[in-house]
Amino acid sequence: MNWLFPLALAAVCLTAPASAQIAYFQHIILVVQENRTPDNLFQGLCTTSAACSTQPEPGRYNIQTTSWRDNTSPTGTTEPHANPLGLGYDMGHAHIAFVAMCDMKNGVCAMDGAAHVRCLAKAQPCPTKPGFGFVDPSQVQPYLDLVKAYGWANYMFQTNQGASFTAHQYLFGATSAPSANDDHAGNFVVDSGKSPVGCAAIARASVPVINAQGVVFTRIYPCFEHQTVADLLDARGVSWRYYGVAGDIWPDATASGIWMAPNAIAHICGAVGQSCTGAEWTSNVELTPSAILSDISTNCNLRGVSWVIPSAFNSDHSSNVRFTGGPSWVASIVNAVGTSPCKNPDGSSYWNSTAIIVTWDDWGGWYDHEPPPARAYPHGGYELGFRVPLIVVSAYTPAGFISNFRGDFGSVARFIERNFGITEGALTFADLRSTSDLTEFFSLGSSPRNFQPINAPLSANHFLSAKPSSIPPDDD
Repeated sequence: MNWLFPLALAAVCLTAPASAQIAYFQHIILVVQENRTPDNLFQGLCTTSAACSTQPEPGRYNIQTTSWRDNTSPTGTTEPHANPLGLGYDMGHAHIAFVAMCDMKNGVCAMDGAAHVRCLAKAQPCPTKPGFGFVDPSQVQPYLDLVKAYGWANYMFQTNQGASFTAHQYLFGATSAPSANDDHAGNFVVDSGKSPVGCAAIARASVPVINAQGVVFTRIYPCFEHQTVADLLDARGVSWRYYGVAGDIWPDATASGIWMAPNAIAHICGAVGQSCTGAEWTSNVELTPSAILSDISTNCNLRGVSWVIPSAFNSDHSSNVRFTGGPSWVASIVNAVGTSPCKNPDGSSYWNSTAIIVTWDDWGGWYDHEPPPARAYPHGGYELGFRVPLIVVSAYTPAGFISNFRGDFGSVARFIERNFGITEGALTFADLRSTSDLTEFFSLGSSPRNFQPINAPLSANHFLSAKPSSIPPDDD
């Protein structure tokens, strides 16, 4: 990392008074989970009638607990039902499912179409109105404890109106467009379906492209060329690493996983056959997710920015009853940072110099009551998508903090840019169109909080000792 720029950051980075304990974070960890909405995953926050509200009231979680809107019901509503975290069925969450759930009326999503979202039975049949389920709070207690101990966003929306492939492109590069010109014109790759993706994908691979009018008009090979957040970091001398699994649902795909965002960027992948061999890929992509725990706790090699994608066993994707390690996986990363013996070159601890952002890549087909804001033309044809949870953890985040700023994945890019002295919106993609940058979560003028471990059923040792899995976090 380039250590010559911290003084400049005091002026242009995170706003903080002269007495601030730090001027900026030396490390940012973006932990990405799968396929949930606030209404689906965080009912456990509503322990009292005063804890939750569907209005933007200060100090309340925006979670709807009853009377979910349903345009197939005679009364117009349906009561939600509790589910385990792991299920034997999966909800559709491609763009067609977004359109069904949204049920656009007069330019605004009515958010009453969840009953029309496709359900795919796997290990168990789909129940009646499956999209109206929420997760039993007892199964996600680490998440609830993190929210109560740190920060929560009431209005975080996925930028894309679709599923995982494009969501991860936005989280890594602030767009799913094939090029910068396409982004500026409102042309975005909209979904991947079950096609292998990336610059090392098989020759027959293709993905659909949607235009500014919201119409799919062509299909292209899933290899793009534009700048990403990682490129901005490279130019600034900031190190980065992308942790995930190389496997995909197609047997002839190696580096073509939907969730491995760098594989779809030509200059990073440097494809040779069905492999990414580029210098950026080789240096910065780690194909064993649990390596993040070693880099935090024993290797003392935590990068400036880390993207962390789980394997199937630790994903919140619903369609496997056995894969429910997600809450413990996220808690283990937080606990590793909080208890790490590692020091930065300036002698500071990892805990006192790291911001952890936990979000979910897409809505997963589950009900949520909050309509997404509309982007202006030409970007409104595909932006914005539904709400996803977002938790912010740091030594400078007040306990129980709730943000009512409206954000999206571009806000995460803006936070990274601002933190490392890069002009917000430098990519000119969603980072430029977003209006928030998450800095409300941090009181850098305060003394750092002491770390208190998050209790979880599985510890970091479980993930470090487990046999590495090549099973991706989702199957579409």
